[in-house]
Amino acid sequence: MSTPEPAETTPTAPAAPVSHAHPRFAEALAELGLQVEVRRFPDATRTAVEAAAAVGCELSEIVKSLVFTADGVPVLVLMDGSSRVDVELVRRELGAQKVKRADADLVRETTGYAIGGVPPFGHATRTRVLADRRLLDHAVVWAAAGTPHTVFPLDPKTLIAHAGATVADVREPAK
Repeated sequence: MSTPEPAETTPTAPAAPVSHAHPRFAEALAELGLQVEVRRFPDATRTAVEAAAAVGCELSEIVKSLVFTADGVPVLVLMDGSSRVDVELVRRELGAQKVKRADADLVRETTGYAIGGVPPFGHATRTRVLADRRLLDHAVVWAAAGTPHTVFPLDPKTLIAHAGATVADVREPAK
């Protein structure tokens, strides 16, 4: 009785790293050649307060990606988590007649993401982007990665560049 031959083994390729980012955003990161650590949290990070608590950073280090309409055309505003957008400053910056907050349907249609998970780039459509100057006050900022449970860190200059944003002062003055 002969011993059976050992089964032939073939080396296996290492598994691709699991991305916690929304697939569209993961694709945008790959297209841009960006390798960032996307963190997923069991509790939602849909608000700046929730995201800062989950990450353990200052509220101002969170990037809010907010969609407005300027004369009916969507525009994305990147704002630090501790500040509010001054729509009058946005209106002036864009030379628009009227600026207002977009509703949830328009946010999803424009970006491809739901409110609370909108990243600063990797959107369904190309949109004009303004980034508030205060984002540059930090070495690293955290932004949504396409879902209400995921965020990623990036230096603000790189984030603003990949978003194709114009840096502007569009923050409400402190009261």
